Amino acid sequence: MHWFDEGYLLSKNNYSENSIIIEAFTSKHGKYTGIVYGGTSSKQKRNFQVGNKILLNWKSKNENRHGYFTVELVKPVSPLFFDDKKKIACILSATSILKLLLPDRQINEKIYNSFEKLINNLTLDNWINFYIHWELSLIKELGFEINFLPNKKIQNEDIIKINDKKFKIPKLILNNKLDTKINNEIKEALIFNKNLLLENFIIPNKLNFPLFRNMLEKYYS
Repeated sequence: MHWFDEGYLLSKNNYSENSIIIEAFTSKHGKYTGIVYGGTSSKQKRNFQVGNKILLNWKSKNENRHGYFTVELVKPVSPLFFDDKKKIACILSATSILKLLLPDRQINEKIYNSFEKLINNLTLDNWINFYIHWELSLIKELGFEINFLPNKKIQNEDIIKINDKKFKIPKLILNNKLDTKINNEIKEALIFNKNLLLENFIIPNKLNFPLFRNMLEKYYS
């Protein structure tokens, strides 16, 4: 087995003294794991900042086994925002969620394209708005579309019911706009999305909620 593809680095872990194991979300092959020999070298280290866009060459003798990657850097992403803790938390939050929820080796170009759009919009003033709507689009693509139209069975039009629990729909989502200077509205939207993730994915599958997603939320306390 052998393929080339572009993708974004989701995680890296030490494998041996000179090698690492990485997970990448690729355009045409989905989420893939492989070994990078020599990945700890000073020459290669700069390629493996989580969130970076990379070109991957994957090889394996058996389709069902972990193969190994050779990697080239296409675009550094995380280093552009090292002086912005919120944006770094955003990148680490998004990549953690993809790592946790995406099935291995399942292609989803819509999710890939929406993640790439999020990354490209981090330079904008209202980047957090894009992040919040990115989470909603991801939840939809993974099979849990939420109808934000008024529910006639519930008196308040800004309340929806999920798994027999009631949740208030934030103004940001109802009005599709956000004043990025109002922290409480941002946090309200982040908490709402967190509840959707918890109810639909995290709790049913007994997963741990990503640490960096909680960190992002705390920045808007």
